[in-house]
Amino acid sequence: MPPLPWTIDSYSLSGDITLMKPSRKSASEEHASPRKASIVQVAKAVFFSFIGVRRRADYESDAARITPVQAIVAGIIGVAILLAGLLFLVSMVTK
Repeated sequence: MPPLPWTIDSYSLSGDITLMKPSRKSASEEHASPRKASIVQVAKAVFFSFIGVRRRADYESDAARITPVQAIVAGIIGVAILLAGLLFLVSMVTK
């Protein structure tokens, strides 16, 4: 299903009454493609995915910006760094 051309902004008057009004996106926002994520953003997303902690807003931003190729390459590099660190730690403990 294609995305809606508008978003909902909510305004709460009291604890249980909420008014909602549609707000239009500008033409440049509708047709603008998200920029690709930087190396630091990809590394940060992969690190937080390894430990399993991520805010929803950051996850949604990452999902829109990070390409599958970036995620796969960063994941492979992250696993290699993790394994190298574990091997180094084990070799230091066993000596």
